[in-house]
Amino acid sequence: MGDGSNRWPAVHRLDAAHLYRLAIEKGVAGARYHGVGDEGVPFRDIAGVIGQRLNVPVVSKTPEEAAEHFGWFSHFAALDCPALSEKTQQTLGWRPTHVGLITDLQRGTYFD
Repeated sequence: MGDGSNRWPAVHRLDAAHLYRLAIEKGVAGARYHGVGDEGVPFRDIAGVIGQRLNVPVVSKTPEEAAEHFGWFSHFAALDCPALSEKTQQTLGWRPTHVGLITDLQRGTYFD
């Protein structure tokens, strides 16, 4: 989108682990389950926290500049892919309970 408003879904690793267990125990063979805690976190917010934690400036890039900077990853960085997990929650009785991506990045140990 160029302005960083494109969204990425996210799920805390412990919520994802719980979902995997439920899918094995209660799931249907061949079914697909969406493990989503955050339906769509704006990419600019993710980049902002990473920049803050690494103490590096965060700048906006045009799609062309992003392609040059990120290379093959620019395709993924540009995706707008919000997702829901309502059906998974109903089917497996799963509920994400841990903090969202931004809070986890802000207080987590990813940058230590």
